[in-house]
Amino acid sequence: MTVNNTLDFASIQADITTENVKAHASEIHGVLTGLICAGFPVEDPNYLTMINDLFNNGEGLPKKVKSTIKQMFTELWTDILDDAYTFQLMLPDDDDSIVERGHALGAWVQGFNLGFGLQQKDSPVVSEEVKEVLTDFAEIANISDDMEENEDTEQAYFEINEYVRISALLCFSELGTLSTKASEKTQDNSTIH
Repeated sequence: MTVNNTLDFASIQADITTENVKAHASEIHGVLTGLICAGFPVEDPNYLTMINDLFNNGEGLPKKVKSTIKQMFTELWTDILDDAYTFQLMLPDDDDSIVERGHALGAWVQGFNLGFGLQQKDSPVVSEEVKEVLTDFAEIANISDDMEENEDTEQAYFEINEYVRISALLCFSELGTLSTKASEKTQDNSTIH
């Protein structure tokens, strides 16, 4: 029997709600992804302070939520670095309403832009492709709640979700930084003697 330790939207949102933290799981995931894709180092624990400030009025996060966010950060790094492109946005399941999924997608891209901006505030030098992604994400963040439950809306949601996922990976490939330990290991392995 295999144990699946990966986090899912429903359980994280339930933990956040139970602990009375005013946050959306998709938005937190988006913020962490934005930080990572903009070059936030894996060894830096300050992402927890940022999440505290953004989502809990600077008060300490409850232990369970803090633990979940740490796991989310670790899983994000694993998924983003995976050659099989396992990285996925943290969104409600397909059996949830399109309105709920659309709202979560809007919250995710809003969080991504926020995290990206926090990390890039001192060095906002990015390519035209990344600038275009950030502009597109700003528009997607305003996705309408007036969506109809039909096949066209489902298809549009799927395409936007996939565009956002691939665009986040593009940002990481341009600006993301590997850990110093991983970089040193790569350099050591690539040296021919």
